[in-house]
Amino acid sequence: MSAKRLCYACDLVDNRELIEQYKSYHSKENAWPEITKSIKDSGIIDMEIYLFANRLFMIMEVNETYTPERKQEMDAANPKVQEWENLMWQFQQAPPGAKEGEKWLPMEQIYKLP
Repeated sequence: MSAKRLCYACDLVDNRELIEQYKSYHSKENAWPEITKSIKDSGIIDMEIYLFANRLFMIMEVNETYTPERKQEMDAANPKVQEWENLMWQFQQAPPGAKEGEKWLPMEQIYKLP
């Protein structure tokens, strides 16, 4: 089974208090187990999110069962994921270049150490 790496970017509302709340929701002790399960069930093997100022970077390792379309369908059918996504919208905002309703945008790899 070979893994593939995908990277995404999203922006947070540029408000220190909201950013701290967002970080708290993503702490190990506050992560919703239903969300963690839905992530793993979609074929995501590993996920890390990094923060710089109000910009988020998400790095995912996925297996061959993962597709963004399948993940989107699974999320749409899961009421707990929808609750989470609605909650996160108060903290997140679309990055430059996003279309209506988009928040996590794929990043283009421009360099890899040979």
